[in-house]
This record gives sequence, structure tokens and C-alpha cells, in this order.
Amino acid sequence: MPIDPERGDEVVALLHSLGAAEIEHPGGTLLAHLRRVRAILAGWGARPELQLAGLCHACYGTDGFATALLPPDAPARAELARLIGAAAEEIVYRYASCDRKASYATLPHADGAFHDRFAGTAFVPSPQQRRDFAELTVANELDLLQVSPEVRARWGEALGRLFTSLRPLLSSPAWQAVEQTLGGQLPAQPAHQVRQGRQ
Repeated sequence: MPIDPERGDEVVALLHSLGAAEIEHPGGTLLAHLRRVRAILAGWGARPELQLAGLCHACYGTDGFATALLPPDAPARAELARLIGAAAEEIVYRYASCDRKASYATLPHADGAFHDRFAGTAFVPSPQQRRDFAELTVANELDLLQVSPEVRARWGEALGRLFTSLRPLLSSPAWQAVEQTLGGQLPAQPAHQVRQGRQ
């Protein structure tokens, strides 16, 4: 289901006002990257809340991209939530707050802790929260791999291992995109360890 065009235009206008079109990013500008990530998620059939989160996923910065458009404080979060909805903003905050070194290894496990680098806390995400985070992570990183030979050369194998670990959380279209993009850079798995992506 596509996002409401008027709301999408309002979000892009906010990103413009925050300077996203002037921030350099692999493949051009940060705004261009954000729009591509949303388009990737839309192509996979993601619900509107996840698409909006994809469009705004770097608003608070991330553990891999320190430049933030907004501070991750209560007033800024409330402002963004008014525009994109509370559910989408929650996904944005979770993506931005992730301590990747501490969280990536445990994300596929139902009892694995998610570490919030802003608050210095940890919690166990719900299955839906894990799936949303995994789908957004893969959409974000696949875009970088597709537009930047440098990113692919430096991080392709490591991201292939990450995506493979996240496979049980991914939609079938997301996993197909991983295979199409990385192909031979994906690690081989014993047959008993291969699990199909969710539908």
C-alpha cells in the first residue's frame, strides 16, 4: 500500500528544510538516499508506516552515520510523530538508537536484547519490531551497495553475513533483493541452517 502522496510531500519538504538535500551521502545527497530507501521498501510491499520510517530513518542520525537532522529528544520526536505518525516515528527512533555492535548479533533471537545507544538501556523487541528493524536495515544497506562501488568493495562481505543472519526476519522480496545484489558475496550455509524469509 503506498503512502499518502500529500503526506509524502510534507515529509520531503521537512527534510529539505532540515538540509538533507545539502548533505553529501553515497550516491549523491542524504535526501536522495532517503527517497531511494523508501522506494525500495515500497517495492517490497512494506506498509505505509515502514515506508515513512524509511524516508526519515536518518533524522536522528544512526550508529553508522553521525549527521543528524533532528535531536533525538522529546520535542523533536513529538514534532516528527505529528507528521509521520507515532508508529513510524518509533521505527525511526529505534533504527537511529541502535547500538549496532551490541545489537546485531542478538537481533535474530527472540530473547535477544536491543541496545539503545541514546538512552544507555536495553530491551527485548517484539517480533514485529525485529522484522521492521531488519527490513529497514537491509533496504538502507542495499541502497548503499547498489550506488557505491566503494561501499560494496569494503563492506559487501560483512553485510552479506549480516543479511544472512537476518534472513528469518525478512520478507521474501527483501531476501530476493539481497540475492540479486550480493549473489556470490553471500556466505554458504549448510542446508539445515537455511530458513526461508517470511512472506
